[in-house]
Amino acid sequence: MNYKILLSAFLLLLISCSEEYKTPSEIAEIEMDVSVRRFDQDFYNTDIASFENLKKEYPYFAPRNFMNIDSLWAVKKQDTLEIELLEESSKVFPDFQAEEADLELLFKHIKYYYPEFENPEVVTYVSGVKHRSKITLQSNILLIAIDTYLGSDHKFYEGISKYISANLKKEQLVSDVADVYAKRYITSKKKRSYMEQMVSFGKELYLKDLFMPFKSEASRIGYSEEQLGWAKANEDEIWGYFVERDLLFSTDTSLSNRFIAQAPFSKFYLELDNESPGMLGRYLGWQIVKQFMEKNDVSLRELATIDGQELFKKSKYKPAK
Repeated sequence: MNYKILLSAFLLLLISCSEEYKTPSEIAEIEMDVSVRRFDQDFYNTDIASFENLKKEYPYFAPRNFMNIDSLWAVKKQDTLEIELLEESSKVFPDFQAEEADLELLFKHIKYYYPEFENPEVVTYVSGVKHRSKITLQSNILLIAIDTYLGSDHKFYEGISKYISANLKKEQLVSDVADVYAKRYITSKKKRSYMEQMVSFGKELYLKDLFMPFKSEASRIGYSEEQLGWAKANEDEIWGYFVERDLLFSTDTSLSNRFIAQAPFSKFYLELDNESPGMLGRYLGWQIVKQFMEKNDVSLRELATIDGQELFKKSKYKPAK
């Protein structure tokens, strides 16, 4: 078995045995200098007459084909809601040092497994609470909508569903960045069956295990600790439900909304629905991929491309009881 797969197994074992993660020396020694640029603060500290300089520093926020950018920026700079968003963001992230350290550790892990990884330019900005695009990776520029991490109960999130606002907190930021990169390294192709969808998300979560072992399992999937505990305690019953109803290889598109998509709960159409977390299809796909990697000597690049149904068969998956 190649060295990196052995290290992967070691990392996962270490996580389960210790609450405090110690970075292996091979990863700790990787050079990685992360410097976060605060467009949010630079924008509001720049007067209107100096916009030209700001546009040169942040050209991706001022595309040349956008003729009225100066007037739009002038309106934005004086908008009371935008100003309050900046103030609230600055309270939660006054210096971004802790997040910078987390991103550096994340990027070191990614670089270890994917040597071609290049350290991105990291830029924070105020988005107007566009929570569906919290993290954007454009070429090698990582844009972080800083106003989407103010805290689950923040007043700006009052109109957002609770199951979404639960992850609009600073503790989830590094997981969202890891998610963007995990998607980059998993081959994207049309997934017809429910099993293929489960396995695809399972692959991404497995990469997140490797990319961010210094954060909790719950944060990797976007669960609370209670939700993760529920999924683990009921894994055998969830699996039995899918098997008994012949859902695994179904192409019924409704299964994605019921068990894959972000949702307040999973839809078994049973009394227990309100107790369950959403995304249980992703959770089971994660467990399937873990068991596949334990039983098969494959590289991460092979994992990225292997067919979902073939992976499932070779995983010989058995749910925890």
